Amino acid sequence: MVQLKDDCFASGEALLPLSDALNDIHDRVSVVVDTIDCEIDDCLGRVLAEDIVATRNVPPHDNSAVDGYALYHDDLNPDTETRLPFTGRIAAGHPLGRPAIRGEALQIFTGAPMPLGPDGTQASGPDTIFMKEDVEIDGDFVTLPHGQKQGANRRFAGEDIKDGDTILKTGMRLRAQELGLAASVGRATLKVYKPLHVAVFSTGDEVRDPSGDAPEGCIFDSNRFSIKGMLRALGCDVTDLGILPDDFDTIEKALGDAAGNHDLLVTSGGVSVGEEDHVKAAVETQGSLHMWRLAIKPGRPIALGQVKGTAFVGLPGNPVAAMVTFLTIARSMVLWISGADHEQAPRYTVKAGFDHPKKTGRREWVRTRLGVDGNGELTAFRDHAGGAGVLTSMVGADGLAELDEDSEGAREGAAVSFLPFSEVMR
Repeated sequence: MVQLKDDCFASGEALLPLSDALNDIHDRVSVVVDTIDCEIDDCLGRVLAEDIVATRNVPPHDNSAVDGYALYHDDLNPDTETRLPFTGRIAAGHPLGRPAIRGEALQIFTGAPMPLGPDGTQASGPDTIFMKEDVEIDGDFVTLPHGQKQGANRRFAGEDIKDGDTILKTGMRLRAQELGLAASVGRATLKVYKPLHVAVFSTGDEVRDPSGDAPEGCIFDSNRFSIKGMLRALGCDVTDLGILPDDFDTIEKALGDAAGNHDLLVTSGGVSVGEEDHVKAAVETQGSLHMWRLAIKPGRPIALGQVKGTAFVGLPGNPVAAMVTFLTIARSMVLWISGADHEQAPRYTVKAGFDHPKKTGRREWVRTRLGVDGNGELTAFRDHAGGAGVLTSMVGADGLAELDEDSEGAREGAAVSFLPFSEVMR
């Protein structure tokens, strides 16, 4: 297990703009997982740990884009129909088996290789293809209309990928299309980073697991399940340490034990200086903890630190604040230490269907759902209570309207930046 350098999360006390905080975190952290050779079938969602360079052209040969007839363009009459015998059949995976000659038409199917010419190359062979719908068949002859362009319906070798091209880069999170691309150049295995091994726990004598009861004065734990879900969506291997009581010795031991065989520790709440908040002290006895005060709402404080060299993230305790700070801050750190060459998720401009005044100097996120207004324009609507503890507002939302530090808020009908959950919960 690779460890982060000592005290890499030390920060100042001033409120930080989000972009500065993310840049700072990016500069401080490094990849903490090793690599493994992985069968391509098992690589979906993994982070690529090597550049993939093509060792062949794709397609490997000139081929037909349609079902039709291949011939030499020079055999066509320029102003009238042309009648030619068709003398052969070429299917995908089944070359003609002989050089093509002038004055013949060859039936050819989509993906089939273009026939060779007299010198044994495709360059000297038939160069034009008519779609079968455009020709007339009369026995062993085809009648071809005039006006077809030379080279029509012919795909060239290397049109998609050329031998020597770098087709995938280290740090990419592999989707279905990247797996297909790697397979197209003959790769059956890929070098990827191992999944980040993350331990998640909650603390509090009042916090109860939903599998049991919650007596008066107690609450069911929701944050642990939201956090586990967001981590697993990033491909992390998650260990659930459950709920730890408000006891310093228990928390200290659990953190120390987990640090020995995990790459990251994550909790929510419990890192303030209250009499029963033991997480902060338990972290500091075995490492360091720094409160990053960010100019954001919801979720101003986020705790970053280390336990025995293993990264620790302490998210806010309010359910919405915990999710929003994970999606906008912790998510980036998780991807960076996982080996991903991560860029911030794209924002989209939509119309605001609500008013929301704010102070300048901090970034705010408003939970919104997308819809269409009376003019048919894509619009972000807010129709819920806005408190950081109102988890139902996340369920009813499609994403976050993002109001940057310079903004004085959103006004109904004006443009607003929108961050879809679909971009950050994967």
